[in-house]
Amino acid sequence: MPKVVPAESRRNEFEAAALPHMDDLFRTASAMVSNRTQAEDLVQETYLEAWKSFHRFETGTNCRAWLFKILIHRVHHYRRKWYQVFSKNESEDLIVDNIKYEAPIPEDVKDEDLLTALGRMPAMFREIVLLADVQEFAYKEIAKMLDIPVGTVMSRLSRGRKHLREELLAVAPAFAREGQKA
Repeated sequence: MPKVVPAESRRNEFEAAALPHMDDLFRTASAMVSNRTQAEDLVQETYLEAWKSFHRFETGTNCRAWLFKILIHRVHHYRRKWYQVFSKNESEDLIVDNIKYEAPIPEDVKDEDLLTALGRMPAMFREIVLLADVQEFAYKEIAKMLDIPVGTVMSRLSRGRKHLREELLAVAPAFAREGQKA
């Protein structure tokens, strides 16, 4: 049966082993993220994680190395999170800035023709076309609703509109004449 260590003794042992390394951890974190506030948060998260798992730490081993390993893990997690947010926002803005304009469907298309064409579309395109063109939601709103990237919304909308135009050519003779004029 494992030996039960009183909480006060455990806390004293943690403080003695871990706290002397706080300045080194902070300097390293500051150098890695170049942001004092974020470095403070990372060191705090490191000590919190170390305290939670201190029962697994073997007394007599290198506590400094153990703490640095936790810090490095926290920094990598921070960078992954930052990179995902940064790259997602940057790529969405780039796509939105370079989107190609497509002319709307002519107003003389009959409702029955449009409903027939919509019914022939694959569901994933129909859903996006209805949300964007009928309900007039923004790309970001649709992306959030469907839990997909904005780029996916835009590509599905483009493909859906193309599919809709092709279907309308088959069912709406007036639209076919409009398409020949362009």
